[in-house]
Amino acid sequence: MPLIYGGFGLVLLALWIFCLIDVIVTAEEDCRNLPKGLWIIIVLFLPEVGSILWLVLGRPQSVTRPGGLPYKGNSGRFPEYDRPGRFVPSNPDDDDEFLRRCRERAEEQRRAHREQQRQAEKNQDQ
Repeated sequence: MPLIYGGFGLVLLALWIFCLIDVIVTAEEDCRNLPKGLWIIIVLFLPEVGSILWLVLGRPQSVTRPGGLPYKGNSGRFPEYDRPGRFVPSNPDDDDEFLRRCRERAEEQRRAHREQQRQAEKNQDQ
């Protein structure tokens, strides 16, 4: 019988630790119904009841960081491809300026290569 109570106590301890850490790492604006500081106090001082209340009433219902690793400055509000002000890539074949710059660069590289070949031939003749 003590083994059952001990196992139940370990489950409650694990639940309490999970909920306490979850409250701490949850963003202030994602906490529901009460401020984050009050949720920390409730879960800290009322372990069983506070943990269950956090899971039912306080925990965010949806994941705010869709995929990927969080990084400093990532509030999770906008995935990288939806971030306002982000450059939206277009098809390079439709971008005349991009194609012009590619052609100019390729021509410059061809000229430089021809010049190197002439220099090499000139050095071999001497």
